[in-house]
Amino acid sequence: MPELPEVETVVRLLRPSLIGHAITGTEVYWVRSIVPPEPLLFAGRLRDRVILDMGRRGKWVVVTLGGGDTLLVHLRMSGRLMLESGVRTADERHLRVRFLLDDGRALSFVDPRKFGRVVLTSRPDEVLGNLGPEPLEADFTVTHFGKLLTRRRGRIKTLLLDQTFIAGLGNIYTDEALWRAGIHPLRETNSLSHTENERLYRAIREVLSEAIAGGGTTLADQSYRQPDGRRGEFADALAVYGRAGQPCLHCGTIIERLRLGQRSSYYCPVCQKF
Repeated sequence: MPELPEVETVVRLLRPSLIGHAITGTEVYWVRSIVPPEPLLFAGRLRDRVILDMGRRGKWVVVTLGGGDTLLVHLRMSGRLMLESGVRTADERHLRVRFLLDDGRALSFVDPRKFGRVVLTSRPDEVLGNLGPEPLEADFTVTHFGKLLTRRRGRIKTLLLDQTFIAGLGNIYTDEALWRAGIHPLRETNSLSHTENERLYRAIREVLSEAIAGGGTTLADQSYRQPDGRRGEFADALAVYGRAGQPCLHCGTIIERLRLGQRSSYYCPVCQKF
């Protein structure tokens, strides 16, 4: 579930406490969580590596290490990174990987559904190279967005979920942005007017920025929590996502839900005419 705002929140909260510290040991409890899937090799390469920087690319946490390696973490549906004092983890049952630090703390990767991945690589571009532009970067302009749209075909919701088109958007913030822009999720990209393109561009940047300010979105399943355990407060501001059967905040029409591929899409049939 974690999308760009959740991953950005994780990075912003953990980064100040991790930079400059060395990894003194690594414990792997679920081998399929790591790439390469060889615990001894994985732990050996990480030993005594200093954390030089921590950032985000799309939905990936990017940890730059001394010695030329990079640790990439994808939280997928239920993954969490928690910085804890000592070697005990709050959720031992779902602990997949634990990184011991030189000050006695531990960075724990907890993942109940086991879909998350931790990749150790000297060539991060092999993993991240196909990602599309970052939607909040200064060089991602409305003109750039418009040019990208003219090169692609298909339903707008499907396209926005494509990480090679734009990096970091997922089901929650795509639905929210489309509602703000007044665009039905099944609209074809080549049917959008210049004005609609501009509205969608602004809506994407606004909803992502607001979600980051709110610490992300914690849904009813509680699968996402900030590293310090707090909930993501943007859940209180959701206008359409997960609100099927409830009134639209703009016009009062009942929010509807449709299936697009394997995903649910939420929209207002009046504000987002097809």
